[in-house]
Amino acid sequence: MPIYRGAGGAGDATADGSSEALLIRELAVEVQADADAASASATAASGSASTASTAATNASNSASAASTSATNASNSATSASTSATNAANSATAAQTAETAAELAETNAETAQAAASSSASAASSSATTASTAATNASNSASAASTSATNASNSASAASTSASNASTSATNAASSASAASTSASNASTSATNASNSATSASTSATTATTQAGIATTQASNASTSATNASNSATSASTSASTATTQATNASNSASAASTSATNASNSASSASTSATNAANSATLAASYTPSQTGNAGKFITTDGTNTSFANVPISVTGGDLTLSGSSGAAITNATLATVNATTGSFGSATSIPVVTVNAKGLVTGVTTATVQGGQYFGAAASKAIAYNEDSIAENITTTSGKNCLSVGPITIASGFSVTIAAGQRWVVL
Repeated sequence: MPIYRGAGGAGDATADGSSEALLIRELAVEVQADADAASASATAASGSASTASTAATNASNSASAASTSATNASNSATSASTSATNAANSATAAQTAETAAELAETNAETAQAAASSSASAASSSATTASTAATNASNSASAASTSATNASNSASAASTSASNASTSATNAASSASAASTSASNASTSATNASNSATSASTSATTATTQAGIATTQASNASTSATNASNSATSASTSASTATTQATNASNSASAASTSATNASNSASSASTSATNAANSATLAASYTPSQTGNAGKFITTDGTNTSFANVPISVTGGDLTLSGSSGAAITNATLATVNATTGSFGSATSIPVVTVNAKGLVTGVTTATVQGGQYFGAAASKAIAYNEDSIAENITTTSGKNCLSVGPITIASGFSVTIAAGQRWVVL
């Protein structure tokens, strides 16, 4: 009786092992795709939370939406972690398949039992994939909640709503992909249950594929860690949004205080203006009418103010005032300092004027003209005469020549000095 060895058919152990390894690798790839889809969902949800945090600056409801997005991101991270666990389970199943392949070399019946175990593991993978689908569906529901919350935000939060909607779409796509993976896993389970014992080559291939599955499980774990970090960032963004909302509230309070202060300042300014007007009115009451009072000054008797003429008073000195009207002097004259008045000087005499320190002429006399005299009364005289003696010191000036009719006697003790280059002729 031939032993059934799986998809390769009776007696085709090499083909059976290759088919089995191929199915396991495809299962691992599908599981990794589930993990990647969940990670993408987490990333989209994290972006949704960041956008909602920004919108929270303009509306306090955005902070609540950002907090909800952070929660959704956390749920997505949990889903990613679950996917990583599923991948680890798939790796374990691959290891089990490897063991089954080794046993298949010794006993076909034992290999058949191992293949049955692989089928069971594949069934578990199908269950895991179904769980991933459920988680992805939860992510879609959470993203939908984010979109609903974001839509309640102000116009600035509309971008957050759009991103949340995109996250919902991505999550739905992840759910569809997970559902497809589940179907594929179910098919793989059917194929695995029909597989027979794998040969030595199948065992070697299975070992290689197990290593690949382990690597993929590690990648899925890293994706889960990244999703967790994204969730933490979303939570931090939500906290920041709350702080910004508080700051906005404080700013509004400060603005209100400033408005109150401005109102108080305006009231004070109005009071000051009123006081200034009252002061101006009071000052005007102290000023008498200016009509008909040109040139006058304001005076007071201690009680009332009035206009009065400018007083003018000059006593002593050389200026005499008599009578005044306001600021106009009607009669002003100099004091008499010279009692001798009239004309002075003649053809034979010259005036002798006495002037004081103020430039005033205080006296005038006459003196006879001496020297250069002419005899006769005619206007044009013909006979000139000079004294015949000199009783003074005389020095002529440069550029002047002199003439006298002699004899001339120079008195003792006196001299006549002629300037250099000049002549004094005595006829």
